[in-house]
Amino acid sequence: MAARVLEPAEIVAIVSESGLRGRGGAGFPTGRKWQTVLTYHSDVFATTVVVNAAEGEPGTFKDRHMLLTNPYQVIEGALIAALAVRAAEIVIGVKHKEEAVWAALRSAVAEIVGAGWSDGITIRVSAGPDEYLYGEETALLEVVDGRFPFPRIAPPWRRGVTEVVQADFDASPASNLSGRVQMAGATDAPPALVDNVETLANVAHILARGAEWFRTEGTVDTPGTFVCTITGDTARAGVGEVIAGTTLREAIDLIGGGCAPGHRIKAVLGGVSNRVITADLLDTPITYEDMQSLGIGPGSAGFMVFDETADMVAVAAGVSRFLATESCGQCTPCKLDGLSIAERLVRIGNNEATPEDFDSVSHRLRTVADGARCFLATQHQVTVESIMEAFADEFAAHREQVANPITATLVAELLALAGSEAVWDEHHLEKQPDWSYDEIWNGESPADRYRDHLLDDHLG
Repeated sequence: MAARVLEPAEIVAIVSESGLRGRGGAGFPTGRKWQTVLTYHSDVFATTVVVNAAEGEPGTFKDRHMLLTNPYQVIEGALIAALAVRAAEIVIGVKHKEEAVWAALRSAVAEIVGAGWSDGITIRVSAGPDEYLYGEETALLEVVDGRFPFPRIAPPWRRGVTEVVQADFDASPASNLSGRVQMAGATDAPPALVDNVETLANVAHILARGAEWFRTEGTVDTPGTFVCTITGDTARAGVGEVIAGTTLREAIDLIGGGCAPGHRIKAVLGGVSNRVITADLLDTPITYEDMQSLGIGPGSAGFMVFDETADMVAVAAGVSRFLATESCGQCTPCKLDGLSIAERLVRIGNNEATPEDFDSVSHRLRTVADGARCFLATQHQVTVESIMEAFADEFAAHREQVANPITATLVAELLALAGSEAVWDEHHLEKQPDWSYDEIWNGESPADRYRDHLLDDHLG
């Protein structure tokens, strides 16, 4: 590999010059992240590279597609990252249920180790739960450490995955700290570099061909490509790669075949982490700068398309239900306000809401993110509020009970793309707010129910 003849700082410089940005959703500059982790490298505690393959954003399937078709480029990218940040171990976090992905990774890792590519760097695959928060980077580190996916406050570059002396941390159950620490110092624990599958898939190509090669496609601020997932009211569902700067409309046409015949696009959701994209914004280029200037974003480039027959109150209710259910409950407003919003949106859709229900939704959307330690509550606030603003007339029609009663739209993880058809996790409709599938919810949050349990017990 080209990286083996370079010093860590030289590798980081090439990745920085390429302009590669994280493809997991936030779009943070990859080289800057690597430099931060390298800066916090410890000669006492080993750095770990963690591959975030815990894909669960509604409407996204790209990472699993890449791991099923070419896991080698992802693992090679992780090995380069390990050289860049002087890491001794690579951990690939995959959901326990993704058996095909597991098989592909096991086979690829065995071949890579057998070929001598790893050269002393340990590579292991870590099982994780089905929960949405498993994809949040600090919650992913919690899972790698054997606990539940409850986000930490300490960022990965301050505290990674290797447990240090337990006495150094506040392990009291009363602290409500899943990570057993509020903010670890740089000398207390090793750092970790957490990168998304698609991000790492670009790295080997950049090192082999150079930073300038990567910049030959895309834009100055968003070089390269996006691997998009298109689902919903389109001619077909699919995963495809487009050059950054391709418009959303073009991506929907190229990958999804456009809107279903005889229909028109009404709205698009980029997962459940951004504002709704209305029809007048379909010609926006898929770049960080163009989308963010309009208050939207590419997210993980999973775009769920809704045509003119969709009731956006039902969509808002589906988004709210998903996020409220997947909240871990460490932050009380996130869970309780979230559940209240979801419940009232269902009543609004059923034409059973009182004026107080409408007022309560608006009020709780302002408070749901209070004190939040991760982004999930803000996602709830931003996504639902944007739908209510963009489609105020539809909410008014349900207030006046002139719209037909509706049920919440299923918003959940994609399980597979079977040919041109999307297979959604319909079982999620039975999931309780404590993450169980019991017939009746016991009233506890996941943080309350599972705080003192080991993850292995949950996975069986």
